[in-house]
Amino acid sequence: MLGKKVSPKIMHKLWFFLCCMLMPMSVFALERAIENALNLGDAGKYGQIKFDLRYRYQNVHVDNSVSIKTANANTLRLRLGYLTPELYHFQSYIEYEGNLAMQEDYNSTRNGNTGYETVADPEGQELNQFWISFTGIADTLIKGGRQTINLDNQRFVGANDWQKMEQTFDSLLISNYYINNLTLNFAYIGGVLNTTSVYHNLQMPLLNFTYKFGKSSTLTGYAYWLADYDQSTNSSQTYGVRLHGAPKLKNDISLTYDVAYSNQSNYENNPGNFQLDRYNILLGIAYSGVTFKTGMEILDGNGIYAFQTPLGSNHGYQGWADQFLVTPATGVRDIQATINKEFYGIDFLFAYHSFTDSYGHGYYGDEYDFLISKNFGEHYQVLAKYAYYDADNSLVAQTVGVDKNTQKIWLQGSISF
Repeated sequence: MLGKKVSPKIMHKLWFFLCCMLMPMSVFALERAIENALNLGDAGKYGQIKFDLRYRYQNVHVDNSVSIKTANANTLRLRLGYLTPELYHFQSYIEYEGNLAMQEDYNSTRNGNTGYETVADPEGQELNQFWISFTGIADTLIKGGRQTINLDNQRFVGANDWQKMEQTFDSLLISNYYINNLTLNFAYIGGVLNTTSVYHNLQMPLLNFTYKFGKSSTLTGYAYWLADYDQSTNSSQTYGVRLHGAPKLKNDISLTYDVAYSNQSNYENNPGNFQLDRYNILLGIAYSGVTFKTGMEILDGNGIYAFQTPLGSNHGYQGWADQFLVTPATGVRDIQATINKEFYGIDFLFAYHSFTDSYGHGYYGDEYDFLISKNFGEHYQVLAKYAYYDADNSLVAQTVGVDKNTQKIWLQGSISF
């Protein structure tokens, strides 16, 4: 038996099994080696280097665009930063961000290629972050400088990290955690470097709190006073509340809910006079790895003014085709449903949206979104993403400029440490 020759077929199977066993170990070992190299000194004694590399191909096609060509964008984004060790409760971080356009058959909004459809990822370089923090006061973080700020679900204030050049804020942020389960955020924003690497002159003091109660519920309240000196129609005061959670039931069944209300009115240098509301209700259920959600979001419009979220991470709301990044004057009512399933470590998601004006009278169109993504270890990810906006030819859709079928495709790979 010991001297019996093993067949090539069995050897191939053994070799395949061995490779499958060793591959995760190799990835894990490589990750640990890179992490150790980026931590300068023992346990980051001399600080830490952070980097994020993201490649993306994006295709945008709009039907009935006679003079505008289909966009094809191949871009490579690098973020490279250095985090200092904490010294006497002080810590600092500085980060470079650059985006390289390897194929520029698209309108980046800054490259002058207006004969192509828009992919708002311009080539450029910038100082993305540079901040100093202080934690010498009990249960308090003070952080000043250019920084990312992601509040609540990022509907109103967020980095918009889906775009290649993320949005950062020149601001002072104070967060307090003295009361159990309560986080208080006070901030003053004095300017914004947006996702097209353009600096926006504005001022916005804000208050935001998050309180966790029970086993699975969170209450959030907020007040934002935005004075935009580059685009006065964005100036507004917004007040709102949000309640969300994911209570678990028996037999691996859990529910999700997300209910919110906001009111927005003119503020400071805005020449308009309006009072507008936003309503959101989203309900879901998860069982055996399948999550289903459905609900509705309404952003009011009165025919002249509409509820806006100019500093939010808006790509994740109201469809990935980005037809409603700026709310049209007649508002938006988005009735939506999503289903999400992870299968053998691969995440699948499908979303459907039905869009009308905020009163439900004028039909805009429907949208169908698909996502497939896979994480390899903690630091590597690949994804494919597709969005199709099926426009209606109604008068209201033509009036607000959302009457053309739009298809968007993304292929992306990223490494982040």
